[in-house]
Amino acid sequence: MSKFNRMHLVVLDSVGIGAAPDANDFVNAGVPDGASDTLGHISKTVGLNVPNMAKLGLGNIPRETPLKTVPEESNPTGYATKLQEVSLGKDTMTGHWEIMGLNITEPFDTFWNGFPEEIITKIEEFSGRKVIREANKPYSGTAVIEDFGPRQMETGELIIYTSADPVLQIAAHEDIIPLDELYRICEYARSITLERPALLGRIIARPYVGEPGNFTRTSNRRDLAVSPFAPTVLDKLNEAGIDTYAVGKINDIFNGAGINHDIGHNKSNSHGVDNLIKAMKSEEFKHGFSFTNLVDFDALYGHRRDPHGYRDCLHEFDQRLPEIIDAMREDDLLMITADHGNDPTYAGTDHTREYIPFLAYSPSFKGNGLIPVGHFSDISATIAENFGVDKAMIGESFLDKLV
Repeated sequence: MSKFNRMHLVVLDSVGIGAAPDANDFVNAGVPDGASDTLGHISKTVGLNVPNMAKLGLGNIPRETPLKTVPEESNPTGYATKLQEVSLGKDTMTGHWEIMGLNITEPFDTFWNGFPEEIITKIEEFSGRKVIREANKPYSGTAVIEDFGPRQMETGELIIYTSADPVLQIAAHEDIIPLDELYRICEYARSITLERPALLGRIIARPYVGEPGNFTRTSNRRDLAVSPFAPTVLDKLNEAGIDTYAVGKINDIFNGAGINHDIGHNKSNSHGVDNLIKAMKSEEFKHGFSFTNLVDFDALYGHRRDPHGYRDCLHEFDQRLPEIIDAMREDDLLMITADHGNDPTYAGTDHTREYIPFLAYSPSFKGNGLIPVGHFSDISATIAENFGVDKAMIGESFLDKLV
């Protein structure tokens, strides 16, 4: 019998809690990540008021310097720690895959100077559309449509760009390049980027609408990922007949592997919380695991280096946290974590190599406190032990610490 009948894992995308020990091995616009600290720098520079996460123990997590505006709780209602990444990467897929028990020893390919001509030419030949060469480089997703959206509206050319992540993104105005066509082009791009020297984690369709000077990206985004290279704990649960619910881009990140209930994409973090609560309250969800990604922290504020927006986004989630807790059953476990950092006060626009916070709460808890510092994959091992399935490649369970 499971210790927790249902487990709910919420990933606050990019909400890191301080530079990892190996952060200087990773760079951001030429600057090593060793001084990055997403939560710390937000708290220090613009203030942070997250009383509900603080109540669970966020301010108790060991740090060289305390979170400036997040108090330590003398009697938290949950358990807390921070977790370190083993895998060689600081991107979304690497983080999520390790959270589910994989060790990525060879990072995906990234293209700091844009994609090679061979790839661009193949996409042109397949699509019958030219590619705007000037956009083919690491670019902010909003800036690239501001800069080249008017040209696309005039010529029908494709806007292909990347980021510091292993992704190829295609932005298209929905009135100029219909969604079906955009998705078809992205599917082709996926087919030619499945092996080195261009092994990419994701191909992302980035549709937008509006007029020059007032473009807006829509919720019709689509991510085309590669499947995990080995079974994750999601696969183990699915094979055992245990329900696995995916909320947000989780299904895309794992290419559907191990997921038997896909709730769909989120239009916003708040919509994602709505979807999670709806799943939690469903009569059908009697036993199993839900996995939610809330991406706005990363996509809207981290990459755009907007600490005020990032702070407000954290406040918004914290205000919704009591609703999530109210939807829990007595034998549920809620876990809150991240997948990497994205310090909005740091150099460049890339993710940052950081520890991730981990908070756990259950109405059944009799105790509270700190869990020893561990690794991302320990989350998966804990889930596996709870549901009586084999763990994946790596990870050590801390289930016995949650009492």
